[in-house]
Amino acid sequence: MPMQQRLLSADADLTRRLRVAEKPGMLRNLAVIFAHSGDSWLWIPALGLVWLFGPPEWKAVAAWMLAGVLVTALIVLAIKFSVRRRRPEGEWGELYRRTDPHSFPSGHAARAVMLAVLALGLTPPWLGVLLLFWASLVILARVAMGVHYLSDVLAGAALGALLGLIYLALIPQLSSLA
Repeated sequence: MPMQQRLLSADADLTRRLRVAEKPGMLRNLAVIFAHSGDSWLWIPALGLVWLFGPPEWKAVAAWMLAGVLVTALIVLAIKFSVRRRRPEGEWGELYRRTDPHSFPSGHAARAVMLAVLALGLTPPWLGVLLLFWASLVILARVAMGVHYLSDVLAGAALGALLGLIYLALIPQLSSLA
């Protein structure tokens, strides 16, 4: 068996072991909550509200995070439509399966980790640490609910970390232009 096939097989096996989508109970319920908590349709309006109504010191943070969410989404979509890896088979997450049938890389993982990295660089440390913990739960939940393979979320997390660091490096230059 070629190396790529062995890696894909191991990825599918690990993914199956982490899956709880078909197992009713508290673990599944928590996975559903965390799987949805990384949705862009939740983060975009929430950050927009902070930008509109938040204290002045949080308006810039919200604007940078909102820009990060949007740019990250474009990059993830470009990669997804280049790679075109199908999501794992399953019932849960019909909306994701219908609107975005491609799983690599995970946009939720990329978004969650990117937000955590930005929070580590732009907000009080406690918030950055909290978002890192939350991002880890989002990542696990996306696999547990069967909408991503483990490699999808690991690649998404790596992409989100890289993009977050790039954004943090660019923010001072972009801020000086404004």
